[in-house]
Amino acid sequence: MHLYIKNMVCQRCIQAVKAEAEKLGIHNADISLGQIQFPEFQTDARIVDTLKSALCNLGFEIIDNKKSRLIEQVKTLVIEKIHHHDGEITNNWSELIAAEVHYEYNYISNLFSSMEGITLEQFIIRQKIEKVKELLFYDELTLSEIAYRMGYSSAAYITNQFKKITGMTPGQFRKLLDKNRKPIDNL
Repeated sequence: MHLYIKNMVCQRCIQAVKAEAEKLGIHNADISLGQIQFPEFQTDARIVDTLKSALCNLGFEIIDNKKSRLIEQVKTLVIEKIHHHDGEITNNWSELIAAEVHYEYNYISNLFSSMEGITLEQFIIRQKIEKVKELLFYDELTLSEIAYRMGYSSAAYITNQFKKITGMTPGQFRKLLDKNRKPIDNL
């Protein structure tokens, strides 16, 4: 049995869900971003309902609708690839997403826009800019290195997109004392 969970965006979220499950005696559940899979022998409806309630109290949302689950799966995939991946980020999001969720990209993109109020491309760009902010904050990479790592063609392109989203250049951002960085779970 699977339970799909909205607002799971980081390792802390996984740990919080795991802690709640273990409080209820659910051990050996497979918990990843956006979902929990129960072992076959631990699917008591009362315990699952209690877990759902506990997770809602923590700010998570249970997803029962198939389309909502698909959108959450896409969001989780984007977040994982941008924020939790060490290599270079892909530029071919349409192929990656379609292959992972087994739907045509146009369907996914249209569904995403209708349910989220922004395009899938805008969501990806916002996530990338938040990761760029994080990399700028730590000040370990040059802008060219960040551009390469994030899948941008050049430092100039990343600068233009960064300024369009934040209203400032990456250089101006680095100089700020208050970085105005939002945690990914608040985007």
